[in-house]
Amino acid sequence: MYQEEVQIAWTIAHESIDQKSYSSRKDILQWLDVYSEEWGIAGKIDLFFMREWKLVERKNKIERIYQWYKYQLWWQMICLEEMWYKVNHLEFYSMKDNKTHKVYKPSIDELYKFKELIKRYKSFDLLEKKWSQNTQKCLKCIYKELCDYYIWEVYPQLSLFE
Repeated sequence: MYQEEVQIAWTIAHESIDQKSYSSRKDILQWLDVYSEEWGIAGKIDLFFMREWKLVERKNKIERIYQWYKYQLWWQMICLEEMWYKVNHLEFYSMKDNKTHKVYKPSIDELYKFKELIKRYKSFDLLEKKWSQNTQKCLKCIYKELCDYYIWEVYPQLSLFE
């Protein structure tokens, strides 16, 4: 599989989580599959510290906390809570600069909006005419070389859907 330099660096940095060798402590869950039947979502968590009820998502370097980052933690929190784990704290850990970024738990209103976003996400149709990509995000995406739509932006003659 093709990987850019950024992806290779992340793969190496994430090895201890993937192999569950980050810690031998039994109260730290590592690289755990999580699922919410109610929301119909699933994923993996990086770290959950059971003593502190703290969910931590590790990123290579965090320069800004994007809304989608928060959604990722909220998603994991929802799954963990449905699996009967209590989550009191949400954090991102920036590995390159060794910084922790605390994130608040979502309000009821934020959870409702998040649930609506997930519904829209699940019903997404790439062939729908009103869909459009954000080219500024595409330019910064680490997966752009693998994406048909990024290629289409650069080489219109390769468009799959004309």
